[in-house]
Amino acid sequence: MSNRVVQGRMVTPETLAELVEGESILEAESIEDADRECPECGGDVISVGYMPSVTEFVTGYKCQDCDWSADDRE
Repeated sequence: MSNRVVQGRMVTPETLAELVEGESILEAESIEDADRECPECGGDVISVGYMPSVTEFVTGYKCQDCDWSADDRE
């Protein structure tokens, strides 16, 4: 598991997924670089794949420098 610094604090994949989702999740994969810039501040964006429920898999994106986050739901 790769931990990363997000907005000045160390987060685990599970914690990052919960920041993106806004509530607890079941399981999360490793954090990865998203190879994109934040649309709000231009900072680095990281991604994490996670399961918010038994039947759903989501990729979440979070800026390391500001509050911006998003996911790949349509």
